[in-house]
Amino acid sequence: MSVRPYRDIQRRKCRQIFVGDVPVGGDAPITVQSMTNTDTTDVAATVAQVLALEDAGADIVRVSCPDEASSRALKDIVRAVNVPIGADIHFHYKRAIEAAESGAACLRINPGNIGSDARVREVVRAANDHGCSMRIGVNAGSLERELLEKYGEPCPEALIESALNHARILEDNDFFNFKISVKASDVFLAVAAYQGLAEACDYPLHLGITEAGGLRGGTVKSSIGMGMLLWSGIGDTIRVSLSADPVEEIHVGYEMLKSLGLRRRGVNIISCPSCARQAFDVIRTVEILEERLAHISTPITLSVLGCVVNGPGEARETDIGLTGGGNGNHMVYLNGVTDHRINEEVGLVDHIVALVEAKAAEIEAERAAAGETPAVAAAE
Repeated sequence: MSVRPYRDIQRRKCRQIFVGDVPVGGDAPITVQSMTNTDTTDVAATVAQVLALEDAGADIVRVSCPDEASSRALKDIVRAVNVPIGADIHFHYKRAIEAAESGAACLRINPGNIGSDARVREVVRAANDHGCSMRIGVNAGSLERELLEKYGEPCPEALIESALNHARILEDNDFFNFKISVKASDVFLAVAAYQGLAEACDYPLHLGITEAGGLRGGTVKSSIGMGMLLWSGIGDTIRVSLSADPVEEIHVGYEMLKSLGLRRRGVNIISCPSCARQAFDVIRTVEILEERLAHISTPITLSVLGCVVNGPGEARETDIGLTGGGNGNHMVYLNGVTDHRINEEVGLVDHIVALVEAKAAEIEAERAAAGETPAVAAAE
């Protein structure tokens, strides 16, 4: 029996576009993005949220531009942040033109929804003049009436046809600098639509399970749907849609990519669920470590296990490991090798935090010596 290599993810080959200076598609790392939920005209609040998303690792941030005041405010927002800003446009072509003029790096717009061919040409001209890419964003909840009448309900074929119809409009205007999404809140519908679209075109794909729900439910739904697609090589940029703090979308997105070996950022903690064998409070220890180590972007693996059943084996595979021992004598592993014991549970977290911070500093120093820019490891 022939078995596929269990870590072999062959990404779908597609063309590459740029959102600002961030490449999407081709051989570029899969990017992680989110969207602000502030009033865009409140520049200070919106900038603060974008900066928080930047700090969490966002590669791209989208901002809603429902009116002229919002699209004009984009100019001040773009100047105050570092990540490329995408402008979310729905039906009004003038908002797209204003957003491009204000420095948006990408326009989320469906060209078939903005009116005449002349209006489409104006938007394309503005995008070309200001170096904007676009995202065609098809959603099962807002499909065109004629497609709903044709298919009777939102289905993969309807989403794909909508996406390709919009793409054809841009192609007819000699504009190819775009990516596509076909989102649905139904996991099966979204996955099937993306699979079909991946076969039908070579444009970069923006993945998402839209309106996925709250932090817990939305994380599970997104991980199942997007995880299946990413594992099969489909997807060039992702947005986890949660009814939660947008920063959580970035955290979940990176955890998803880290689990598949597609991106590495920050400390990856491998920990046990704990049981009666635990020699220290694993759950509370991991909870504190996640909070204390959230500022570290350098890719590091840390194992935290409560006893010696699986602890040594996991520690051999991580940069730093902690295994609970009898009488409070816990073993610490460095680079997979037993290094020393710590027998003070009170200072356990501080000790591990210090080791992780030292490891991060060591890795960044090695990068600097090699002439590399300190940055997140993009892909394995």
